[in-house]
Amino acid sequence: MARMLAPTLVMAAFAAALLALGWWRGQGEHVAGLKAAGGMTVQILPMLLFAFITAGMIQTLLPRDAVARWIGGESGLKGILIGTVAGGLTPGGPYVSLPIVAGLMRSGAGIGTVVAFVTAWSLWAVARLPMEVGILGWKVAGIRLLCTFFFPPIAGWLAQVAFGAVK
Repeated sequence: MARMLAPTLVMAAFAAALLALGWWRGQGEHVAGLKAAGGMTVQILPMLLFAFITAGMIQTLLPRDAVARWIGGESGLKGILIGTVAGGLTPGGPYVSLPIVAGLMRSGAGIGTVVAFVTAWSLWAVARLPMEVGILGWKVAGIRLLCTFFFPPIAGWLAQVAFGAVK
């Protein structure tokens, strides 16, 4: 909880400053901005709620010894590869994936697994492939996947080697 205080305060300061700027300009931009924020909240809140439920259930349901064995710091390449595949297959934006990663971390996932997960989620984005193929075509999507294929496990391995003792 305390880890979130500083980022929350920074975001609150940005929001207050932008709201004040919109009000100061006197053209109703602060009202339009608040209406847009309300619309985004209604759109994103259900996904965020389910992501938090998923993260909480991961922490509660996964036995710590199984987490340690499969994706913990001592799981080695197996954990990194599991994190890579899971991250690549996780749909949605950061409001979905990051709570899941936080749940895995609290359950005992190793730093290599976590880094591989986040890297695969951002680079592979398998759920984004249909739109990418539709807009850019198979060739560009395939080249992008081919060029990024090895980065998530490498990033996970580097994190585990360099920061494996970090909790």
